[in-house]
Amino acid sequence: MATSASSTLSKAVKQQYMELPQGEKVQAMYIWIDGTGEGLRCKTRTLDSEPKSIEDLPEWNFDGSSTYQSEGSNSDMYLIPAAMFRDPFRKDPNKLVLCEVLKYNRRPAETNLRKTCHKIMEMVENQHPWFGMEQEYTILGTDGHPFGWPSNGFPGPQGPYYCGVGADKAYGRDIVEAHYRACLYAGVQICGTNAEVMPAQWEFQVGPCEGINMGDHLWAARFILHRVCEDFGVVASFDPKPIPGNWNGAGCHTNFSTKEMREDGGLKSIEESIERLAKRHHYHIRAYDPKGGLDNARRLTGHHETSNIHEFSAGVANRGASIRIPRSVGQDKKGYFEDRRPSANCDPYAVTEVLIRTCLLSEEGDEPVDYKN
Repeated sequence: MATSASSTLSKAVKQQYMELPQGEKVQAMYIWIDGTGEGLRCKTRTLDSEPKSIEDLPEWNFDGSSTYQSEGSNSDMYLIPAAMFRDPFRKDPNKLVLCEVLKYNRRPAETNLRKTCHKIMEMVENQHPWFGMEQEYTILGTDGHPFGWPSNGFPGPQGPYYCGVGADKAYGRDIVEAHYRACLYAGVQICGTNAEVMPAQWEFQVGPCEGINMGDHLWAARFILHRVCEDFGVVASFDPKPIPGNWNGAGCHTNFSTKEMREDGGLKSIEESIERLAKRHHYHIRAYDPKGGLDNARRLTGHHETSNIHEFSAGVANRGASIRIPRSVGQDKKGYFEDRRPSANCDPYAVTEVLIRTCLLSEEGDEPVDYKN
């Protein structure tokens, strides 16, 4: 299996330098979403002291013509710090800084979906919307071949790999363990992990997060995963169907609740939300992957624990439905529901925003409502 040339460099030699004192200075790695809506970019600057809050971080800029975000003749884009985490690679006092991207005219870049998401979340903050997202991914070699798979052929059929233990069932656990600990160190609200149905496929869960924090924490967790995989010389893929045929795809199941849903009798509010979602299925499908539903069409076939992309369905404990109500929620008559439609490469800002628009703001139709300030 092909791994990167960088991963063969001596980590022991690098460590000599990483242990050098850095004085009062702090390295801040600014992270942003590029013009694909999926890729992440980063660069580092030196700060004179450790920032204690977002307000302590300066704005910055970058060349948008090299990130699919502008043309060369007017390429400067602004980086606006939005969320800050501890840096698990350089360690304290260094920081990871998740940023919004603004164009030359200070308007949000096309793939800056955080701006409107934040505005929508503020409109419903008194309802305390909680989210938990289950991020599936596949570990690949640098040649695109799934990690641990035979070079000419396939591993045994699906069955023994989900939550599997043993060298013949769990492919790449070192990456999973490193990522989990790095997220905990960073302050990301990671809450679990497991091996998935297809070999070399894994899942981590982030949440519960309230409002805009869901998107911030999932993007930070994705960035950390990419960096961990870079160190190991492999690639983390969020493609919703990395291997065609009789293999599970990769999703980002999204769990959602409000204060009302979590309180006694909340099942009524859950059912009302599902009724609203049923009337807006195609609007949600467009928002649930970066290509307006085209990526998800390869995954949502009605097979391999998915619903059909063209039909809306809901059910208790049904993993073949668009919306699953957990069995415990049906029994307790309160809790949350799971939207199983978002793809692994979805933008969590888009997913959480449309859930709020449909379920809490009672929007209808195929277009979002424009709320003027």
